[in-house]
Amino acid sequence: MKFSSIEEMNNQMINCKLCPRIVKFREEVARRPGRFYGEDFWSKPVPGFGSPDAKLLILGLAPAATGGNRTGRIFTGDRTASFLISSLYAVGLSNKQDSVSKNDGLVIEDTYLTAALKCVPPGDKPKREELLNCSRYLYFELDNLKNLLAVLVLGKIAFDSYIGYLKYKGYNTRDIKFGNGLFYDIGGIRLFCSYHPSPRNVNTGVLKREEFIKNLNEIKVYINR
Repeated sequence: MKFSSIEEMNNQMINCKLCPRIVKFREEVARRPGRFYGEDFWSKPVPGFGSPDAKLLILGLAPAATGGNRTGRIFTGDRTASFLISSLYAVGLSNKQDSVSKNDGLVIEDTYLTAALKCVPPGDKPKREELLNCSRYLYFELDNLKNLLAVLVLGKIAFDSYIGYLKYKGYNTRDIKFGNGLFYDIGGIRLFCSYHPSPRNVNTGVLKREEFIKNLNEIKVYINR
């Protein structure tokens, strides 16, 4: 499957049905009783968000069931999104303190947001073959973000997906290990690692806001050096 641009890839990707388990789940979510019951859900693969000229890529796991899967924009409409976007705002990489809908006027500076898996998986636990199916989209994004200087991975699955890309490109990743706050220089890109800003990690103090913002500040200094 070949694309001429990230925009063309996204236009084709939103019709992807390679993973039957995930296709079924992403559509079932909209029918669940709860706060968003009856709302018109996106329920398709969720494209990345930001400029193709970005210097920083932030890579997450997958769209949230009632976040990106509902709104149609990655890191939008859920508590993880609120934490991330408010943190980007704190360091001057976002014009707004929250991300609530595709039409909220959010602009992120020098940053592109995407996920290793483009659809929400049951229990936020993708299968290996599902991540492999989605790698064609992630790898195309990575190949076509020509101005990248840094990648921030949010959590171990995002880390593993990026490492998979580096291996695919022929880099030796043997000594690269995931750890919150660690960074590595490889392939002309600085890889920064963070725990995922999920409500569980934030509420239990596994990921502290001040530490995350400190990490973002260091990244901002690096990409603007």
